[in-house]
Amino acid sequence: MAFFVLYIIVALILPRFSVNSKDENPKEDVAIYIKSNGVHTDIVVPIKTEYKDWSEKLKFEHIPSKDSTMQFIGIGWGDKGFYLNTPEWSDLKFSTAFNAAFYLGTSAMHATFYKQIKENENCIKINISKEEYANLIKYIEDSFQVDSDGNPILITARTYGQNDSFYEANRKYSLFYTCNTWANNALKSADQKAAVWTPTDTGIFRHYR
Repeated sequence: MAFFVLYIIVALILPRFSVNSKDENPKEDVAIYIKSNGVHTDIVVPIKTEYKDWSEKLKFEHIPSKDSTMQFIGIGWGDKGFYLNTPEWSDLKFSTAFNAAFYLGTSAMHATFYKQIKENENCIKINISKEEYANLIKYIEDSFQVDSDGNPILITARTYGQNDSFYEANRKYSLFYTCNTWANNALKSADQKAAVWTPTDTGIFRHYR
């Protein structure tokens, strides 16, 4: 009980402290977004730029929709059991939550394709330089498990809709490294404002709202 009390205290305090509060490289070459569903944060990037074409590795034919008008891709990391077995919170099982919290599960990447992105309280635009974007690209790419040809490993499973897919990922989910910790570290990799550490989306968005 003392452990969980301490965890909650730390989870409330550390997100208040930020890193990279000042933009040392004010160039605005690429627009990215942080997008939350109220619990989980995705990093949303353009599908194609002169710096990266995500469709080369995350093929459209992996998903039912082949609509070439898709302009953005939201990428998130999380516990594989949560992603595949918990499409709704009502589907959450104790075993899934326990395995995720205590480093017993495996992880997955989730890619969601969008025709357009609308800014709101839960979807915030960030302009970054090409150098910062290159660092972000590397961080995201390093999160995917790849096959012998260097391609992300597709997970054949039920998805959330017509325009998303799952892939095998590196690292394991835990109380100390959550889906939002991953997204927060993604912002750190791009030298953007981020919490020192956070397990929640609130810890990320408090530095942008």
